[in-house]
Amino acid sequence: MKNLKYLVMGTLFGVILTKSEVVSWFRIQEMFRFQSFHMYGVIGSAIIVGILSIQLIKRNRLRTISGEEIRLADKQYSHGTWLGGLIFGLGWAITGACPGPLFAQLGSGAPAAAVMILAALAGTWTYSALRDKLPM
Repeated sequence: MKNLKYLVMGTLFGVILTKSEVVSWFRIQEMFRFQSFHMYGVIGSAIIVGILSIQLIKRNRLRTISGEEIRLADKQYSHGTWLGGLIFGLGWAITGACPGPLFAQLGSGAPAAAVMILAALAGTWTYSALRDKLPM
């Protein structure tokens, strides 16, 4: 019962991802082939909402529900971000899925998403094993 709120929010998020068609392999392929604005509009909207939300948090020094100050650390530039982004994008283009909607894809009746979830877990495990040897 302690984690019920997370289950409800995750389920609601999955319904939104499914209804907005961002879990659709065809929508993702349209995006990578520059055939449709749909995914760019969704991603652009998310970026704008994120920027505005962070500015609101910083300027108004908002606090959590438990009263703690929300602290957002500045990000340090890393060349590894470009390499990681390139690998992430290639995986997204090949599989038609990024980690966010994988469970929504599985829940919406795409059993192939189970293979991608296992691949994502293997990638996460590999990263943790190689993390200290990768460029910063």
